[in-house]
Amino acid sequence: MIAKNIVKQPKSIVEVTVTVPWEDLSGTWDQTLAKMVTDVEIAGFRKGAAPLPMVESQLGQRLQDEVLKTAMPNLLIQALSGSDIVPIDYPKYDLVSFVKGTQLQFKATITNRPTVTVGNYKTIKATKPVIKPVTDEEEQKVIDDLFKRWKAKNSVVQQPASQTGPGGSINFNVGSQTNGQADTPNEEFAKAMGAISLIDLKTKVRKDLEANVTYNNELDYEEAILQEVEKITTVELPDILIQDELNRMLVSLQRRVADMGLLLEDYLKGQGKTLEQIKQEWKAQAEKNVRMELGLAEIARSENVNITDAELQAEIDKIQDQKVKAQFGTQEPRLHLRHALRQTRTLDLLKKMVG
Repeated sequence: MIAKNIVKQPKSIVEVTVTVPWEDLSGTWDQTLAKMVTDVEIAGFRKGAAPLPMVESQLGQRLQDEVLKTAMPNLLIQALSGSDIVPIDYPKYDLVSFVKGTQLQFKATITNRPTVTVGNYKTIKATKPVIKPVTDEEEQKVIDDLFKRWKAKNSVVQQPASQTGPGGSINFNVGSQTNGQADTPNEEFAKAMGAISLIDLKTKVRKDLEANVTYNNELDYEEAILQEVEKITTVELPDILIQDELNRMLVSLQRRVADMGLLLEDYLKGQGKTLEQIKQEWKAQAEKNVRMELGLAEIARSENVNITDAELQAEIDKIQDQKVKAQFGTQEPRLHLRHALRQTRTLDLLKKMVG
């Protein structure tokens, strides 16, 4: 029979002291020893055939460490059974005392799911930004950029042998007339872009720009609603969640920097800042992001928003990349996806309330 002492500390930190009599551990010890004996070699005996006492003596601390690695997580689960503690991170274990034949006592430090309080979210007010019309200048800029890239791509011409440079080198001509190309977007260019004509290409470009404006407008609207959720959410933020959000923000920065063809280290030097300085500057925003996320999750709980197994699988089935799709064969990615879908559905619900 295990004994436990649960102490709640600030910022959702919980310290659990667990005490277990030897009688409850002896079975785990024997099972662990029986598994490890097959990998032990002792002179004069076939591998795995040495007497258990000799194997136990040779294993020494390794055996005890393996027993603790197996026993402590299971014992912690038992200790938390029936409590209101829901861990949101991996426990940190500290051994207090244990040798074979005596009781085991250890401490486990975990972060509990914080208590979240959200105000009256049904009265949230948010104004949808006015959609700005696409201008002719914006449309023409896209056309010109496409034309510039198309022309550059087709400007490498292999000259006839009599006109090539030494060794038959390729002549790079990006002049006003390369391969008969015009100086301004024309029908040939439009058809190369997959359009029927230049007018058709302009129509397609404008539609894409308008769709992009609408999409970004919707994102701005959602962000405005989430900002209101954050304002009415009260929670004592665990440090682990803030650090996780800072790490996520850092990964996002690394991707943007990589797209610019830079290393993060070089980018930071250019900014004259260290990684720790960046994280410190971001901390306030990270706290807002976590508060926003927890508030939305609490609204989902209040509104009984759930994602069924069938809905989750249907979303996974949409994935075309088989390597990416295969990742969802394990539990953790599925949990993350289910959470993301639940948050999205909750946000859609809020948009209807606000609307």
